[in-house]
Amino acid sequence: MVIGPKPADIPLIRRTLAVYKVSSIITGIFLLGLVVMMVTRYGLGSDIELNGPSGFIALSPVDTLTGFNLSIFLLAVHGWLYVLYLACDFVLWRVLRWPFRRFLWIAMGGIIPFLSFFFERQVPRQVEDVIAGLTPEDAHAVTEGSAA
Repeated sequence: MVIGPKPADIPLIRRTLAVYKVSSIITGIFLLGLVVMMVTRYGLGSDIELNGPSGFIALSPVDTLTGFNLSIFLLAVHGWLYVLYLACDFVLWRVLRWPFRRFLWIAMGGIIPFLSFFFERQVPRQVEDVIAGLTPEDAHAVTEGSAA
């Protein structure tokens, strides 16, 4: 039994990798927003409010919000984007048959600020190395099979 990706999995790997790259950037951006939200909420005791009585964007005490609570929005959106990030990480891990610790390490990219930006560059290189490591006959057969 072959331990590693199958040549037939290359199109799935490439699609998942494309979604992973986008999700890692977007998740990283929302994670940075979440860090700002946590500093304002727990450090300053205020939430980020849009279109409130204080103007377009303002820091308002948590109990006095009347506009759109951008802090809660950042929290919820980052949570759902992290789920997408984890799903892409899981599919890559499963198809590439990587060790479980690599899955956990890549999953940290949505939790530790700036790490997802690093992984957005590192993981595609590792995946392309795995794909390039397949025998040329296998890669050629997959290319011909996907063109038909």
